[in-house]
Amino acid sequence: MRTVIIVHPKFEQVWPFTADRLHLLLQRLGDVTFIRLPQDSRNLLSEVVPNPSTVYRLISLAVPLSLSCIDEFTSLKEAFISITGYAQKPSKDITDVLTERGVRLYGQPSEGYWGQSVSEFALGLTICALRRIPQMHHAIITSQEPWIFPLQQFGDDPNFVNGTVEGKKVRIVGAGNVASRYASFVSMLGADVAVWDPYAAEPAFHRSGSRKEWHLEKLVQDADIFVPMVPLIPGTEGLINAEHIRALPKGCLVVLATRAGICDTVELRRRVLNDELSLAADVFDVEPLPLDDPLLGRHNVVHTPHNGGRTKESNYRWAEKLAEQLDSRVAD
Repeated sequence: MRTVIIVHPKFEQVWPFTADRLHLLLQRLGDVTFIRLPQDSRNLLSEVVPNPSTVYRLISLAVPLSLSCIDEFTSLKEAFISITGYAQKPSKDITDVLTERGVRLYGQPSEGYWGQSVSEFALGLTICALRRIPQMHHAIITSQEPWIFPLQQFGDDPNFVNGTVEGKKVRIVGAGNVASRYASFVSMLGADVAVWDPYAAEPAFHRSGSRKEWHLEKLVQDADIFVPMVPLIPGTEGLINAEHIRALPKGCLVVLATRAGICDTVELRRRVLNDELSLAADVFDVEPLPLDDPLLGRHNVVHTPHNGGRTKESNYRWAEKLAEQLDSRVAD
């Protein structure tokens, strides 16, 4: 009996480095067959796995399969099956058949792999916006005028929150995987950090160096840096409404690093374009942003193309979280 990892390029377009990392981790379980399919492969799972009747543990990543495929894996006891690059589960018919046969099916949590990557990226966005680093970089490759400062080497924009993270009032919505890490970073740098999250346990705030704010309406009132940092689910869509956005102090920096849809982006855009707020964003209401979008290239906007979570380390973590679930006592 053996373990098989089979990966389609469609999966690796979303999760590069992951399949190889998983292969390395699972070698401790004994005999592992690793199969990487060609780019244009349309073969079904049972057609590309040699001797499917000998497979005990199956990891199938974005490989097409059918009910008839499952019949070929007569010895199967454990499986993780994704039919797309984003770890979408197979049809209910297939999962029902496997469950009835006593096959243990593994799943993946919806988050946790990219918490560190996104939170570090958000900190980078914050500092870039406070110090106008991208704008300065662009300016000095086109002119030497930026070297001539009206005030001695002071390049920050006094119309918006600027300078160091230290001493800033950082107000965060969310105390989860990403937000708690970000809170700990800015707290370490000397910020005054308050967090609103009615579902988080009290220790989540203390561990991140923040204090709990009970009222979202109060959280937005004194923010130097406002960071809505929750996942986009039905319960969080539009959570930060127009009234909250209007309550942010003039000059406040808004940092978006999870999903833009948690905010009223119409009101956020209005205030940013009116020079009332500055914005540091890796996520937007429209992606990709049209090249004529008024947010692009502004003096008060730092923007990146929704790649905050995509590091080799976060993709390794995807593999590690799956490998952690597998029964390490079962080997060939």
